[in-house]
Amino acid sequence: MNNLSQIEALLFVSGDEGISMKNMSIITGFDRSAIQGLLEELVVKYDTDLSSALQIRESDDVYRLVTKPELGGTVKQYFDSPVNATLSQAQLETLVIVAYKQPITRVEIDTIRGVQSSGTLQKLALRQLVHEVGRKDEPGRPIMFGTTDEFLDYFGLKSIEELPPLPDFNMLELGDDIDGELFTSAFDVHQPESEKENV
Repeated sequence: MNNLSQIEALLFVSGDEGISMKNMSIITGFDRSAIQGLLEELVVKYDTDLSSALQIRESDDVYRLVTKPELGGTVKQYFDSPVNATLSQAQLETLVIVAYKQPITRVEIDTIRGVQSSGTLQKLALRQLVHEVGRKDEPGRPIMFGTTDEFLDYFGLKSIEELPPLPDFNMLELGDDIDGELFTSAFDVHQPESEKENV
């Protein structure tokens, strides 16, 4: 494993939330100048490799790994295709956690689910079921997520107050060992019939 692959791995796992140069430095132990050089090397690597779909985007010292703009049509077709018209188990779990705990950060969702959720959150955001509602007032100012009006329409709800009760709401505390079926069972009554057959 070389230095370049470590930076690339951090960009990948940070997902759409991205990662700052400061955090890359803390995690890898590399100084900022070394990380800057590695990022520039990755930028050139992606830009010159016509077979790569990736590029690096920077905003306010936060770096993200994204797909190249010219592939926007292909990515849109993926999310619009019938194959992806239904919610996967991971998407449904994540969506229910956001619904009941909003506003909530990706790290908090990861803690509840026990797995990394950045890719799942990105897909839910592209489907306009969740969106950014602000940033948490703590180091790194992580993005907080909440549900959208499209979420309410999807589940036939007029407001978030109409969410069905969970079997045990206290089980949603961070750090608990929670079975994903706890969340999905709470939505069974509202989930569209076509979705129930495919989850």
